[in-house]
Amino acid sequence: MSIESLVSRARHICEVNGARFTSIREKVFRLLAGTHGGIGAYELLDQLKLTEPAAKPATIYRALDFLTEQGFIHKIESSNAFLLCHHFEEHHPAQLLICDRCNHVEELHSTPLQQEFHRLASEKGFLIQRQTIEAHGICQLCLKKEANG
Repeated sequence: MSIESLVSRARHICEVNGARFTSIREKVFRLLAGTHGGIGAYELLDQLKLTEPAAKPATIYRALDFLTEQGFIHKIESSNAFLLCHHFEEHHPAQLLICDRCNHVEELHSTPLQQEFHRLASEKGFLIQRQTIEAHGICQLCLKKEANG
């Protein structure tokens, strides 16, 4: 999906939700849309400063908070990085496969896994309010490289 298409969808969702998709928020969204895998806030800040020289860490963190609240991105907790979600029309829990070699991140959507996790939490009297499940390992491409080299 093209970055323009993603931006258009995000704008529409913001309009429907009455949220402001400011130019800074859009620029950070575009940077995330052009990144494969996760990226840290300071890396984003360095990229944003190319067009917004006055940008500060707070600028990035406010934009990332907004994009997270809107469901446009997921935070990769284990690496303190952020990842654009390509199915942001509805909020959903994130299940991420993270390659420890090339840093590729694959997002999964398993309803049975989510339901079982919520059931187990409920048995313990725990109400899950947000959820990210991360699995670290080696992706298929890196496994192929290893086998061939």
